[in-house]
Amino acid sequence: MAITITDECINCDACIAECPNHAIYEPDQEWSYSEETSLSGTTVSPEGKEIDADAENAPLSDEFYFIVPEKCTECKGFHDEPQCASVCPVDCCVPDENHVESEEELLAKKAWLHGE
Repeated sequence: MAITITDECINCDACIAECPNHAIYEPDQEWSYSEETSLSGTTVSPEGKEIDADAENAPLSDEFYFIVPEKCTECKGFHDEPQCASVCPVDCCVPDENHVESEEELLAKKAWLHGE
């Protein structure tokens, strides 16, 4: 399951540097799959979707920091727990019930993002 940032976010910036997948972005910031990953050009996601890893995608929030669920692995393969949640001073980094994934799926996503 990916992590999401709730509207209780105070935009403190503590979570961004902790994310090993560069899945967290500032409000109103465009994002790409290739940022801080090994992806580039046209690729196929673990779900079988063809994507342009270098394309700039629309922000998921214009008010609060946000996590791109397709890049979030809950830090599996890097840490024992999601680092964003562990450093968040207001506990607004929580499991995303809309993006439930098994540990195997999260590890496959990590391997896809980082070319492992």
